[in-house]
Amino acid sequence: MQCVMDSIPASAIEPGGVAPTQEEFLINGLDSFSSVPFFRSKSSLTDYTSTSFSDHKDEKLVLRNKAPRWHEQLQCWCLNFRGRVTVASVKNFQLVASEENGPSSQEQENVILQFGKVGKDLFTMDYQYPISAFQAFAICLSSFDTKIACE
Repeated sequence: MQCVMDSIPASAIEPGGVAPTQEEFLINGLDSFSSVPFFRSKSSLTDYTSTSFSDHKDEKLVLRNKAPRWHEQLQCWCLNFRGRVTVASVKNFQLVASEENGPSSQEQENVILQFGKVGKDLFTMDYQYPISAFQAFAICLSSFDTKIACE
């Protein structure tokens, strides 16, 4: 058995690269970093990379923060985490595909990654295709970088 980690964002491996704290986060194609096997069995190695991934090698995925909506009763800007996030925090966020990718308006509202606080020093992370668990975790870790004028 072999697990393969693909597509590490170029900003994470470029010399002098910094954590992505901008509103938009660019994820490079699958060739931005060679596949790294991190678990191997004694049997022959098998690549479990999906062929659907290789069809989109040259495409870039740009993620952006989902715009919050004004909540009249609470008199504040809110995001709907569907019960998964329970504590207000500057670290809470939801990422959706940017208009640059050309998705339909319904796909633009499809949350690809959400991260938020659920207790003291306790957070939750939800992600889905097309990002990997590694990418999602790396993006979430970057939210622990200093938030200037927010804390």
